Amino acid sequence: MDRQQAHQLLDQLDPTQFTAVAQLLEVLVTPHSSLLHSLSLAPVEDEEIAPETAMALNQSRASLAGGKGVSHEDILREFSLIK
Repeated sequence: MDRQQAHQLLDQLDPTQFTAVAQLLEVLVTPHSSLLHSLSLAPVEDEEIAPETAMALNQSRASLAGGKGVSHEDILREFSLIK
């Protein structure tokens, strides 16, 4: 993908989606972003998943597969990205 294709995709986003993507891009291009820095220093988890956690993950995956996921707009509202 080149810049022109990326710009065309950005032009297709509604204002809410654009805001979310713009904020993500800002984090990615900020050289000393605290989030990126923290992620780069985070250790790789090597712990086994507890049976309860594995069951919860399986239930979540089944829920998503059944179309019972949370909408994009609900997530944006939860993080105060839209009203």
